[in-house]
Amino acid sequence: MFERILVPLDGSEHSKRALEKATQIAKKFGGSITLIHVYSVSVQPMLLPEPTTMGSPGIPFLTVAEISRITEATREAGNRILSDGEDRVKAERVKVEKKLIEGHAVQEIVRIAKEGNFDLIVMGARGLSKIREMFLGSVSDGVIHHALCPVLVVKWQNLQETTR
Repeated sequence: MFERILVPLDGSEHSKRALEKATQIAKKFGGSITLIHVYSVSVQPMLLPEPTTMGSPGIPFLTVAEISRITEATREAGNRILSDGEDRVKAERVKVEKKLIEGHAVQEIVRIAKEGNFDLIVMGARGLSKIREMFLGSVSDGVIHHALCPVLVVKWQNLQETTR
């Protein structure tokens, strides 16, 4: 039933909880898990061949080398998130693979789920109120509305969030 499970990870406690649930499901149905981390380097700099300078009214310019450093740091963080998830899944003796992708989170998660013929997407949600969600946007909400397979959203609130 749920042989191929896609689990988007962002390093948050919410995505770790979703991974726990996905691992339980995979064990029960003899399935495998594919972990995906989608990163975006949303820097829209003005490129200069010179080292960083400040432009008029304090607008920073980034050099090609600085953009490369930002991109590499973002990729390294994504790889750490995926490796941590992989270790957790392997500890439960479930087959796992990893995908690190640059792009828009909702679009890439939906695309990979469709191309890989996944049976289920399991992802975390922060448990934001509807008003906050409208302003902040929601990856889980976007995936729910666009995915072609079932989506299980694991909602978790810690004590601090519920006392606000």
